This record gives sequence, C-alpha cells and structure tokens, in this order.
Amino acid sequence: MNIKEIREIVGMMNENEITEFVIEREGIKLAIRKNPGAGAAPAIVQTAIPAAAASPSAAPPAKEEPAGVYIVSPMVGTFYSAASPDSPPFVEVGAEVHEETVVCIIEAMKVMNEIKAERKGRIVEILAENGEAVEFGKQLFRIG
Repeated sequence: MNIKEIREIVGMMNENEITEFVIEREGIKLAIRKNPGAGAAPAIVQTAIPAAAASPSAAPPAKEEPAGVYIVSPMVGTFYSAASPDSPPFVEVGAEVHEETVVCIIEAMKVMNEIKAERKGRIVEILAENGEAVEFGKQLFRIG
C-alpha cells in the first residue's frame, strides 16, 4: 500500500462521512480513525445531573437520569459483547475498566471494530444486548 492509496482512502472517508476504516492486506494492517473532535460526536459523553425543580407542585417531577458517563456507539452496526459466541463477555457489570479496555465489538460492513472504554471507572450498567443492531450515538455502557 502506498501513500497515494492511503490519500484516496482518506478522501473517500471525508466524502462519505466515514469515521473509521480498517484494512488488512499483504501482511499490513491499516486502521484510520478520524478525530472525534473534528465534527463527529465523541465516543463517550458526560451526562448532567438534573437540577431540582423550582416549584415541585407547578411541574410534574422530572425523571432523573442516572449519574455517570456513557460509552456510546461511534458507528452504526451490530453490538457483540464477546469476541465469539462461546467466549466470555469482554466486561460485566462491576468490572473495572481503564482507557484501553475493550468493552465490546461493533460489526459494521463485515469489519469487527473493537470499542474501548476510553475512561477509567467501573461498569455500572450494560445498555445493549448481544447481537443488537445499534445506531451511532446509542448508549452502550454506563460507567460510574
């Protein structure tokens, strides 16, 4: 693979709003991931804790969002909690994770994309089912 081919791939990614591309050819693996800060949503979002209502009798009580940080899907695809059907899940509720911990795989266009926690913490909730189709931005895990 030469620089011209890589430039063509990057150009196609920009034209088609693709945020991640992985190819393995001739013993070389190339993975290109666009910077989430350059227009795409980040893979992790912080949720705000709702403020108390000024007048509880004037408005119905708001449903409180659980506190924590969410790992969201950076792409559309199929969620897999383990590397294979007979393998144990990457993480379970209560598992300690760090920035490089693989928490799941999202399959998109026959490419298996490892999704990392990108933050230290403990898995508090798993919000996706194995084999579930997920959309870009869907909350997959809550880290507390």
